[in-house]
Amino acid sequence: MQDRIRTRGFTLLEVIVAVAIVAILAAIAYPSYQSSVRKSRRSDAEGALVGLSNAMERQFTVNSTYAGNAASGADTGAPTIYPSQSPIDGSTKYYNLTINAATASSYTLRATPIGGQVGDGYLELDNTGARRWDKNNDGDTADTGETNWEK
Repeated sequence: MQDRIRTRGFTLLEVIVAVAIVAILAAIAYPSYQSSVRKSRRSDAEGALVGLSNAMERQFTVNSTYAGNAASGADTGAPTIYPSQSPIDGSTKYYNLTINAATASSYTLRATPIGGQVGDGYLELDNTGARRWDKNNDGDTADTGETNWEK
């Protein structure tokens, strides 16, 4: 009697089912991953705004004014007392940091999304500690739920 040689391996149907399962899992996981990455970048910009705010407070202590800390001594624009983009550690930049308004006694700082973060809405921080986030990216922070940095 002739012995049959038994081959080992996967059938085409088994491979197709395995690929379909992996594709479904990837379709579910990828948007969640993207959301986490955007949230992480936003969190880094929040930290950078707090750092810029601390630099503004140091300048106020020395000069008794918040004004004049932007490029060329202006009251608004890119800061000269702190990095102008976030993250500040030298990696790919996702936010521009600016002094949006500054007077002798008040300031408003803004982190505007750039690159892969565009569409996430800008972040603001002022001298009173008020935090705003344009969550719906409509150009203002007057909508309900935009008076904080919480999702």
